[in-house]
Amino acid sequence: MERDVKIYRDSNGVTHIDAKNRVDVYYAMGYAHAFDRGMQMLLMRILGYGRLSECLDDSDASLAIDIFFRKMGWHKNIKACMDRMSDFEKDVLTAYCDGVNERFKVKIPWEYKLMGYSPEPWEPADIFIIARMVAYLTLSQSQDEMERLFVEMVKNGVPENLLHELFPGILGGMDIDLIKKVSTGENPIVPSLLWKLGLPRMMASNNWVISGKKTASGHPILANDPHLEINRLPNVWYEVAARVGDRFVLGASMPGTPAFLIGRNPEVAWGVTYAFIDSVDSWIEECRDGKYRVKDEWKEFEVRKEVIRRKKKPDVEVSFHENRHGVLDGDPAKDGFYLATKWSAGESGVKTFRSLLKLWDVHTVKETMDILGQVESFWNFVLADASGNIGFQMSGLVPKRRDGVSGFVPLPGWDEDNDWQGMEDYKNLPSEYNPEKGYFVTANHDLNEYGKVNPINMPMGIYRAERISSMLEKGKNFTVSDVFDMHFDVYSTQAERFMKILRPLLPGTKQGRILRSWDSGYDINSKGAFLFEEFYKGLYLDVFGANGPGEGVIDFLSSESGVFVDFYGNFDAILLSEDSAWFAGRTRDEVFAAAAVKYLDITPRPWGKDHRILFKNILFDGKLPRFFGFDKGPYSLPGGRATIHQGQIYRSANRNTSFFPSYRIVTDFSESVIYTTIAGGPSDRRFSCWYSSDLKNWMTGNYKKVEAEPEASLPEL
Repeated sequence: MERDVKIYRDSNGVTHIDAKNRVDVYYAMGYAHAFDRGMQMLLMRILGYGRLSECLDDSDASLAIDIFFRKMGWHKNIKACMDRMSDFEKDVLTAYCDGVNERFKVKIPWEYKLMGYSPEPWEPADIFIIARMVAYLTLSQSQDEMERLFVEMVKNGVPENLLHELFPGILGGMDIDLIKKVSTGENPIVPSLLWKLGLPRMMASNNWVISGKKTASGHPILANDPHLEINRLPNVWYEVAARVGDRFVLGASMPGTPAFLIGRNPEVAWGVTYAFIDSVDSWIEECRDGKYRVKDEWKEFEVRKEVIRRKKKPDVEVSFHENRHGVLDGDPAKDGFYLATKWSAGESGVKTFRSLLKLWDVHTVKETMDILGQVESFWNFVLADASGNIGFQMSGLVPKRRDGVSGFVPLPGWDEDNDWQGMEDYKNLPSEYNPEKGYFVTANHDLNEYGKVNPINMPMGIYRAERISSMLEKGKNFTVSDVFDMHFDVYSTQAERFMKILRPLLPGTKQGRILRSWDSGYDINSKGAFLFEEFYKGLYLDVFGANGPGEGVIDFLSSESGVFVDFYGNFDAILLSEDSAWFAGRTRDEVFAAAAVKYLDITPRPWGKDHRILFKNILFDGKLPRFFGFDKGPYSLPGGRATIHQGQIYRSANRNTSFFPSYRIVTDFSESVIYTTIAGGPSDRRFSCWYSSDLKNWMTGNYKKVEAEPEASLPEL
């Protein structure tokens, strides 16, 4: 089919698409994604289908990763999803795939040729797979990991009063004696192994919207900075400016999917953060002779067999046992109690895709709230429109559970009263329209107060939201430049709270004097930030290591996992409380003072000395010599876990990983443009001038302007 499209770059390398109709826009988007991010797309697809051992690497680690993805079973119901789509929606999917395949006919990434992999044509099913990966991995998955940690804490004998203090109000239905009987076994893969193979860790983000009452232009300003793993090239995001007649959409897409996830059209802008909704539940199944119990009956599992092919090794057949509660974590042939786990969005995609396509034509915040509320995955959207309205809408398939339970605690599977009772109406999820205060902020914190239901039981800490809200409350006449500055703010209200307690208790040493005068800022030259973090990590070890899973486990969780990266709010509530059973009979001042003496006896050094990131190519992961130019850096970067400019670096799978602002976008409705920076560049081709073309701007805060009709453009792709 002949497509009437023009694909070109502006002077910053951003891809522009001019087309006669919407379907052709998505054809061009597919072509551009494959042109600039073909290596990234194909790697995501290989992983999503559990074909790493077959296509690229047949090591035992790769086999474990394949088993993980096969267990998810995301490929099972895609035909049924396609059957529910309209002709237009199917045309868009087909056009996108046609664009991808048109490019791959011309050229596939040379890296795959070296590995002997010839990719199959891109198909609509691949879009569903990648969309589900993006919605689950490290996002909904983090909730599952935290619930598994809770089970391990119970099995390790953490007293009930300590559990209730650490997880207040969400342990309804807990049966400690039953949970202790659960055989958790070994997960087929340590989740951190996934990120070693190029998958992005996605977790924290900020977005906020400011009413024209508080801006210099008199029009709303919207800002967004999703915090993902940034020490990877290429970046997760791919910028596109698309135009059909007088309609345009400017913003960020994700290669492999035909959608604008962040951006604006002429009348409406939208920004997104993860909502921390509990969408993953586990049930305890009693198993005998390969069967599971429902009341007094024993029923057969559905057994799904998957064959994993390996390049130079024998094929491996794996079996997954499934029931209405999901996939069993264990072998039911061995009598015992096991967990079965289900994700509410595991068969999602149709409504999400439909909603995102409608963003071309929305004109008001109110109608956009209704459309984005129907997205099946779990997001906080902030919105602004050209008429001056602002709003917030949460989305996601939130399970209805019986009274008194939150979804955090695994419940007996043989009692049908514990089953999900459908999904909550999105109209009952948290939302807000034209708030009186003149702004709205989301930063992965608890937003339950804005809804009729409470979908969140394990949010992140409130610190980033607290800092942004404070700045917006006190300020007025905001400009886009003011918002740029906010994006780079490194003041920590978390540190401020801890320092109020710690400052009077500090020893009269050099380290104590530095920390006593610290301004709670995480700039790269701050020695106070370095010392505070050493104290803070030590405090975790002393309090939770002594009474919880053990010091070794806490040390691992804090240094080699993302548990404390994601859920530090619950742990901080203990540490900041005046009195806690976790203090084991000591006062809080005694706990803090002892940790200060124990962990501050170190040589102070600037925060940026260790807070450094090397941007590695996602496929080669630092294995090639540095002079080849696939990796960039290392660079010292500012920020901490609780600053607006989030900056977290930790070890995972024997490598450094990170949470930083991966993409920044600001738009003021006094003009039809967006201002952006991205941690990388448009292309995943090492020898392209666009491989890391925006990286310096990202580090220095130099935002580029993206508009529908740029004054200057470069030759067509």
